[in-house]
Amino acid sequence: MDIGILGGTFDPVHVGHLRIAEEARVRLELSRVLFVPAGQPWLKADEAIALPIHCVEMVRRAIAGNPYFELSTTEVDRPGPSYTVDTVAVLQQQLGAEASFFFLLGWDSLAELPRWKEPDKLVQMCRLVAVPRPDFSPPDLEALESSIPGVTQSVVLLDMPLVDVSSSDIRKRVAQGLSIQGLVPGDVEEYIKEQQLYRQGE
Repeated sequence: MDIGILGGTFDPVHVGHLRIAEEARVRLELSRVLFVPAGQPWLKADEAIALPIHCVEMVRRAIAGNPYFELSTTEVDRPGPSYTVDTVAVLQQQLGAEASFFFLLGWDSLAELPRWKEPDKLVQMCRLVAVPRPDFSPPDLEALESSIPGVTQSVVLLDMPLVDVSSSDIRKRVAQGLSIQGLVPGDVEEYIKEQQLYRQGE
């Protein structure tokens, strides 16, 4: 059973996230893709992000129409900073030895892998599926290999169309009173309006 994992703050979740998850699911023949909203993402400790309860609900709404997508609250249910290696370990315990994991991440995140907690252990636990990101070059796998021996055996470079949508741009558009229609699912757009998220000065 091959399972994709897409982690992130999802602040907010957008059509780019959904496109990446669906592309990976089809191309890699994954049984399902787990969306894992971050509890306390340590790499964004200095950034103001929406409360996890909002991010979880936005993901829940965004994936409701896809039977292959599931929400996992593994990270938000756990106190303290969110580390991918710990999350994968918990999912292994939950889903058993028959599950093989494919962790989806952008080229930019893969380049930062040496900064992650126990990256050498992580690459033994799952495959890393790297997708293109706007304004980033393909990762230098040779440099990564020198820092994390064995990483090149774990990495899958998923060649897919570039998805030029970002959560930060969406937040800016909301703050400026601009439309985000088409950038997020309709139910997520409604939730942002209902909860008055990302408004100027908030």
